[in-house]
Amino acid sequence: MARHWRLALMVFAAILLFGPGQAEAQQRPPGFGLGIIAGEPSGLSFKYWIDGRNAVDGALAWSFVDEGAFHVHADYLWHVRDVVEVESEAFPLYFGVGGRIKTSDDTRAGVRVPLGIDYMFRGAPVNVFFELVPLLDLTPKTEFKFNAAIGGRYFFGG
Repeated sequence: MARHWRLALMVFAAILLFGPGQAEAQQRPPGFGLGIIAGEPSGLSFKYWIDGRNAVDGALAWSFVDEGAFHVHADYLWHVRDVVEVESEAFPLYFGVGGRIKTSDDTRAGVRVPLGIDYMFRGAPVNVFFELVPLLDLTPKTEFKFNAAIGGRYFFGG
């Protein structure tokens, strides 16, 4: 159990150390997006851009792992642009920290550390994403797991 806490603390320290120094002179992305997430979990996904680099995302979804259960999560995300470019198109990488609750006979609550790649279509208020999410359930017992999903959202205004 102590190793899990050390790993979570190291990831959080890296986020604090490397996240704030990446100033972006980018156009503000669209404000609020709503769409789907498919994988683990699968359901309704949202994302709200705070500025050109920071966002909050989450999902109201169904988890098909183990006994299957309702899953809700929310994350604070930092985006790093200009890392992956293909023919002048940027695919921002993102990382963050958040929490999740998975309801079942033994409701679970834990910490998420999403790592992903995002693509906003040029000229269209639509994005697609792929993410891998290490997570540490803290209740009812400490357990380390992974989630992975793809998804897309339509953005309203900006």
